[in-house]
Amino acid sequence: MPQSAPGGVLRDGYDTGGFYDEAFERGSDGVVVPRAHYAELVAQIASMDGPEVRRATELANRSFLHRGVTFTVYSEGEQSAERILPFDPIPRILPADEWAVVEAGLRQRIQALNRFLHDVYHGQEILRDGIVPRRLVVLARDFRREVVGIDVPDDQYIHVAGCDLIRGDDGRWMVLEDNLRTPSGVSYVLANRQIMTRTLPDWFAELGVRSVDSYAGQLLDNLVGLSPRRAVPGAAGGPGVVVLTPGIYNSAYFEHAFLAQQMGVELVEGRDLFVLENRVYMRTTTGRRQVDVIYRRIDDEFLDPLAFRSESMLGVAGLLGAVRTGNVTLANAIGTGVADDKVVYRYVPEIIRYYLGEEPILDNVPTYLPSDPEHLDHVLRNLESLVVKQANASGGYGMLMGPSADEDELEDFRSRIVANPRDYIAQPVIPLSRHPTFVPDERGESGTLQGRHVDLRPYVLSGPDGISVLPGGLTRVALVRGSLVVNSSQGGGSKDTWVLQ
Repeated sequence: MPQSAPGGVLRDGYDTGGFYDEAFERGSDGVVVPRAHYAELVAQIASMDGPEVRRATELANRSFLHRGVTFTVYSEGEQSAERILPFDPIPRILPADEWAVVEAGLRQRIQALNRFLHDVYHGQEILRDGIVPRRLVVLARDFRREVVGIDVPDDQYIHVAGCDLIRGDDGRWMVLEDNLRTPSGVSYVLANRQIMTRTLPDWFAELGVRSVDSYAGQLLDNLVGLSPRRAVPGAAGGPGVVVLTPGIYNSAYFEHAFLAQQMGVELVEGRDLFVLENRVYMRTTTGRRQVDVIYRRIDDEFLDPLAFRSESMLGVAGLLGAVRTGNVTLANAIGTGVADDKVVYRYVPEIIRYYLGEEPILDNVPTYLPSDPEHLDHVLRNLESLVVKQANASGGYGMLMGPSADEDELEDFRSRIVANPRDYIAQPVIPLSRHPTFVPDERGESGTLQGRHVDLRPYVLSGPDGISVLPGGLTRVALVRGSLVVNSSQGGGSKDTWVLQ
């Protein structure tokens, strides 16, 4: 262990707690030492005292608040609350060779899932061949019969994806879930990096950290490439790209505004758009302007009140007609949600083998489906040792952590599962890897480094020129001691993620 300052954040040493630790390992003599790619950073951190790291943490969080880098939490029976995503200044480091495996695995996964989506909405060969049970797909909440047979540009359904990765006891990467509808969080990746370079600039000096600054430019290039008018030389005004938001009360509104600003495109709500003769137009002070590509941050069911939920005030009447005639492109395409259904997730390894003829590079977490009678029996008998999730919930909601649940909670979920087995999955509790995290002392004046559980959400962009993965992603950290729930809505925070050159 590097020598630390007498009052330093490593003054009490560091305890890996028996978990796989991202930054430290036990040597052959049992002594905790930094992993090779963390050695230099740990040496720098060891020279810092607690108040110094605390000040950097407070400065970063104040900066987020002043810049409006926030999200909204909605609680049943309570008023909504605007919060920052708590930032921890101790970065996560991924060496180049390790990242190459993650990157290849994500490209493989998104390629296969895109093939799956095209098949499901066209020939449905994978369903006829019994690789994925037909009933599980057609009963999925986000399977959209309205778009069966509709072609999308370049057969590309997934343009932006955020896949949640975890590591267990052996340090091996696994995919916990796929987010393909309107994945959020990338704005925090970009904001975290900006904050780190300002508050702790020296930490970047010698390590050779890959940049994340290209994300907005790459996303814009991909969106422009989806324009139906891209092949029309001199089309008036060029491709019209907008970001469609539900509005200021959405929990991720900051991100919608941030990405629109970074790309230099208009941020619009449904009321700003209208459809005329199956073309989408934006209302402006100088008249209407045609819209060719919509990066939508609204779920399918609210997009078009004429096709989906008639009471929706968030979407654009007639939008599906414009999509059907090929006059506008949506990113992501309508219907992508069927591929990130947690029940369909169970079959992604088979989906990869079916379409690509390859073995999955990244494994799934073992998953039980209560819709299978044998699985149902196992789940009900072992509920107290499993994690149960709703097939279409997100943000840590609708989830049971069996080991920490009381008997009333267990009985409630037993009843729910028996009543609607298709709506749930169950998984073993994975002891998530931990990462050194700054924990203030009781007085809030100093603090030390302690292990907290983490996951990783990398972001994948797909466009006319192929699939690219942003180097790093959003590392989410469970700030509560012992907690395995990293979601921001459940009290989690975030870290900057460094991929080395």
